[in-house]
Amino acid sequence: MHCKSDPRRGLRLFMFAVLVLLSSDLAAGQQADKPLPDAPTSVTRATTGFFARWAEFYREDWKGTAAASPAPAPARRGVPSPLDSPPFPNSDWSYGGSPVIGEPDTNSYPLMTAINQARSRTKLYGWIDPTLNFGTSSHSNSPEANDNYSNRLQMNQIVLYAERLPDSVQRDHVDWGYHLTALYGTDYRFTIGKGYGSGQLLNDHHQYGFDPTLEYVDVYFPQVAQGMNLRVGRFISVPGIEAQLAPNNYIFSHSLLYAIDPFTDTGLMATVKLNDRWLVQLGITDGHDVAPWTPDAKASGTACVSYTSTSVNDNVYVCANGINDGKYAYNNLQQYDATWYHKFSKTVHMATETWYMYEREVPALGGTIQPETGANAAYCLPGEQRCTAPEYAVVNFLQKELSGHDFLSFRSDFLNDKKGQRTGYATRYSENTITWVHWIGTTVQIRPELRFERAWDMRAYDNGRRQNQLTVASDLIFHF
Repeated sequence: MHCKSDPRRGLRLFMFAVLVLLSSDLAAGQQADKPLPDAPTSVTRATTGFFARWAEFYREDWKGTAAASPAPAPARRGVPSPLDSPPFPNSDWSYGGSPVIGEPDTNSYPLMTAINQARSRTKLYGWIDPTLNFGTSSHSNSPEANDNYSNRLQMNQIVLYAERLPDSVQRDHVDWGYHLTALYGTDYRFTIGKGYGSGQLLNDHHQYGFDPTLEYVDVYFPQVAQGMNLRVGRFISVPGIEAQLAPNNYIFSHSLLYAIDPFTDTGLMATVKLNDRWLVQLGITDGHDVAPWTPDAKASGTACVSYTSTSVNDNVYVCANGINDGKYAYNNLQQYDATWYHKFSKTVHMATETWYMYEREVPALGGTIQPETGANAAYCLPGEQRCTAPEYAVVNFLQKELSGHDFLSFRSDFLNDKKGQRTGYATRYSENTITWVHWIGTTVQIRPELRFERAWDMRAYDNGRRQNQLTVASDLIFHF
């Protein structure tokens, strides 16, 4: 027998933790005599009630009539941001495991404006992300993510963040922050870690579930080089263009590369900004997608280096991620990852990522060794009971900014799951997707897409019925 996971219990624990952590900061915010520089001034001054402020934020945002704050925005410490956000998900070339060192927190959110007129450093915000897809597969879209359920309307994500960012612009004192995430929806199957309420997926096979996806504390040390951030807890696995939740991706659906690589790690990550060009990271975690108290947890090392060119038109980010003995366990992937961002012009840029991953001593499919629940066997050679299962992949995103509210993105993706251990099929895959992203104000995103993919060596789509798959899909992200 096993204990059934109750998503409601996890949500109650999350809300209790949020109330405890926020109480002092929110109280301090209510004593402030004016909003932070990023607060929508007309909303905070013209309305007094919670729901009135909330509604007024959206009205002004969608009409583009929000009044500018009289206070200047905090200065940025470092090179200028290469991208416009919106329409793009980020304004800086991405790296994981840390907030952008030297970047001030100028974000304003509808919910925090309604709660306390955006006067505190602690912020509650999130989004609702319903999706719709139609395609040629009738049983399953897998290994496509995150719309793996075919031909349906579904709620992929309802997400609530509680966040306080450390002030990494200043160089005078140690500062701190924290982050908590509550996620509910079908996408929990892509974020869940073994031991974090994973029974709802691995044992009960729920379509919808709850995941406390991110829980960490940041401590910023300004005296180390140009600033060091120390992150402790459960955080998104550091490398990757797409290793983020819904609003932080160029395209609604994810590349095949993303769909099978690690999502979260638990441990410690140190990020050191050496100067405006170089950044290094060192970390120790318990492996990928597992809680420290599970038998699968293993001490694992991560090391990354990031270089940004003088023009800020190029960035290279290289990582060895979750490295240990590599022996078969739940998602014990040995990942070597490289990402290159390049800006062609003011409105055109690309992002390219490639990785190589493997696990050793993976049980053979059809052999006498039973694979672990949630961790596939491999297509080993005849007579082998265990074998090494490698895979490699490459993806390219090409973006064209059309306006402050619109951009186009085209993605090309190749994956070779050589022993079938990640997808269940030993085949090469290719995928091409085109999308148009449109913003309504800064609080609503619509991302329709057209996607075609192929398994080149066997039927790997629609539960082994098809070699090709065509999908038409869209999501709608409503920020609060």
